[in-house]
Amino acid sequence: MFCLFSLSLISWDKMTKDLAKTHLRDQGVRSYLDDIFRLEYVENTGAAMSFADDLNPRLGFWLLGILPLAILLGLFAYVILHVQEMRIARMIGFSMIFAGGLGNILDRLVFDRHVTDFMNLGIQNFRTGIFNFADLWITTGVILLVWRAGRSAKTDHPVDSTGQHV
Repeated sequence: MFCLFSLSLISWDKMTKDLAKTHLRDQGVRSYLDDIFRLEYVENTGAAMSFADDLNPRLGFWLLGILPLAILLGLFAYVILHVQEMRIARMIGFSMIFAGGLGNILDRLVFDRHVTDFMNLGIQNFRTGIFNFADLWITTGVILLVWRAGRSAKTDHPVDSTGQHV
């Protein structure tokens, strides 16, 4: 299930980036919902919000491509080894992080460090950076894991037969 879900998320990310390249490149910003949602094509060579965009290309390849790929391979191995004992929400969270990370790393490795970003949310001047579905998968996966960890911490306390914490 982990592999199928990850593959479907990676495919969705790839398809939407291809659509953005086809329909948004060399176009102006498209605004929807009273400018809350914008579509705007950007090729990002840095990390989130163009962080480290000015890195030496060789250093950027290793720090933003190979190192995260090694971390994702470790995450993949961890999940495969422990998937039988994971709750579904935790497995989905890990799958989202894995798929999002791999979606952006594939772009970096195939397109000379360039990741396609195309969505932006906000109200007036309070806006997110421009992002893609891979970024959305990573963020949602982290939120899901943090939320599950918080719920587990609350429910892991021993209770007596009346449901009171001991």
